[in-house]
Amino acid sequence: MIELEKQIDEIVRYIERGEKDKKDFKLGVEFEHFIVDKQSLRTVTYYEDKGVKHTLRQLIKKGWNGIYEGEYLLGLEKDNASITLEPGAQLEISIKPYKNIEEIERVYLNFLEDLIPILDSKNQILLSLGYQPKTKIANIPFIPKERYKYMSKYLQKRGKYALNMMKGTASTQVTIDYKSEKDYIKKFRIANSLSPVISAIFDNTPFFEGEVSKKYNIRTLIWNNCDDDRCGIVEGALDNDFGYKKYAQYILNRPPIIIKKDNDFLYTKGKRFKYIFNISNNKENELSHVLTMFFPDVRTKKFIEIRMADSIPYPLNFSIIAFWKGLLYNEDNLNILDEYLNDIDISAVLKAKKDIINYGINTLFKGIPIYELGKKILQISKKGLCKEERDYLNPLEEILINKITPTLKTKQMIARGKYDALDWCNLNNVIKCKI
Repeated sequence: MIELEKQIDEIVRYIERGEKDKKDFKLGVEFEHFIVDKQSLRTVTYYEDKGVKHTLRQLIKKGWNGIYEGEYLLGLEKDNASITLEPGAQLEISIKPYKNIEEIERVYLNFLEDLIPILDSKNQILLSLGYQPKTKIANIPFIPKERYKYMSKYLQKRGKYALNMMKGTASTQVTIDYKSEKDYIKKFRIANSLSPVISAIFDNTPFFEGEVSKKYNIRTLIWNNCDDDRCGIVEGALDNDFGYKKYAQYILNRPPIIIKKDNDFLYTKGKRFKYIFNISNNKENELSHVLTMFFPDVRTKKFIEIRMADSIPYPLNFSIIAFWKGLLYNEDNLNILDEYLNDIDISAVLKAKKDIINYGINTLFKGIPIYELGKKILQISKKGLCKEERDYLNPLEEILINKITPTLKTKQMIARGKYDALDWCNLNNVIKCKI
C-alpha cells in the first residue's frame, strides 16, 4: 500500500509539472491524414515503390530532418513541427504549441506547401477522413515500428475493431494547458462531458472497409470496440472527487502493454502498471511514454489532450482549435460551462456515445438534439475569442446551421452520383477547399 501511494505521488508530481501561468497558455494540435492514390483512393503503403517511405525521403530534400528506428525512416522534424506515422502509415503532423491560432495555421500551410507537390508528382493525394476510404485493413501492412508489433499482438485479442483502429483511423487532437488542479478538473470534466457532442459534430467517416457506411460516427464505433482498459471515458472523470490522483490511479490499474527502459521497448503483456512501475528507477521520458499507451477520449500528460474529432479537412480543422480555445481559455466561459454541464453523469455520456452511431447529430443530449446543443456552446465559445479568431469558427457554424456534417455531405454527393466528391476534402487544393 505504501508503494502504491508513492507511485500515485510520482505520477501526480509529473502532472503538476505541466501547470502553467494563464498568460503562458498555448494550444497544440495533431492532424492525422491518409495518403491515397488519386484515381482509385487505394491506400498508399509505407513499403511500396513511391510509397510513404519515399515521400518522407523527398521531404528531407526540403529541409526536414529524418527520425529513424534502426534502418527505417519513420518520422521527420522541421522548425516547429514533427511528422510521425501511425500504424497503417497514416501521416500525422504535430505542431508546437502556440498562443495564437494564426501561427499554428502558418506552420500547417507550410507543411502542405512542402508535401503536396511531392504527392502531386506521384498522382497521390492527402485526405482528411476518420477512416480509410477504400483499402481493407487486412491489405494494409504495419509500418516497421517495434511498439506497433506488440500493440497489435495484444489489442487484437481485446476488441474486434482494434486493428481497424490502429491501421484505419485518423483524428484531430487539440492540447490544452491548465494552471492548477482545480482548473484541470474543470477542463477535463467539460471535455469529457462534451465527448459525444464533438464526435457527432465532427463526424467525417463516410466509409468503412471500402463501403459507404450505413451508420454515423464509425470511428466512435471502432473506438467503442477496441480495448475498454485504455479507451473511452477515463474512469471517474465526471466524479466530484476526480483530480490528479484519480488519473494516476486510472493509469496504475491498467496494463500499458509496452514500457520504455533505457531506449528499449519491453512487452509487459497484461500486467498492470502498478506491478511494473519502479519509482526508484523512473525517468521522466519513460513515464511520459506509459501515459501515451492509454487512449481515452481525453488524455492527461503535461497538458490535456482532447481526442474525439475525426480527421477533418482545412479549414474546418481549425474550427475545433478555436472552439476549445474560446471555451476553455476564457474564465467566464469555463465557469458557465462547468455549471451548465454539471448535471451530466457518466451514464448519459456513455449512452450518447452509443446513440450517435445510429442518430448522428440528431441524438438527444441534455434533452435537445446535439446540433442545437452545439449551437448554444458555439455562441459561448465566440465570446471567448477576438474577432480574427472567431472567423475560424465559420465552417463549424455552417455545419450546425445546415445540420450537415462532413460525413453527411459526402454521402449526399455520392448519392447524387458524384463519387469524386472526395475532392472537397482533398488537400491538393487546400486554400480553395471549403466546407
